[in-house]
Amino acid sequence: MIEFYPQIKWLHIAAVMASGSLFALRGLLVLAGRPQWALAAPVRYLSYTIDTALLTAAMMLLTILPGALYANGWLTVKVLLIVAYVVLGVFALRRGRSRRVRAISYVLALLVFAQVYFIARSHHPLGALYLLG
Repeated sequence: MIEFYPQIKWLHIAAVMASGSLFALRGLLVLAGRPQWALAAPVRYLSYTIDTALLTAAMMLLTILPGALYANGWLTVKVLLIVAYVVLGVFALRRGRSRRVRAISYVLALLVFAQVYFIARSHHPLGALYLLG
């Protein structure tokens, strides 16, 4: 499957950008008082579809690449931050009991998303801190 690595990586990156962009848009809609648009069934299903493609591509890359690439723990940190991103996203879009909680969760989710991106780019657990230092 290594011969398909470039295509799978491209799909993974495209899905990351689509997923993050859709979340950013949905969060803005919720904060703007339009949750019915952000949480409409077609938008949710689009999000599920993108995230399924993202996870599938990630699992394929994980099986293709050598385990030594993950030796410094960057992938573990990335996965833990993705869990935090999902939890924050749930509070930003649905579970936040006030506009303030939703706004704080939204901003924190975007910051976590950015850190996950920088960890993926640097293959280092410090991500943005590593790139800046």
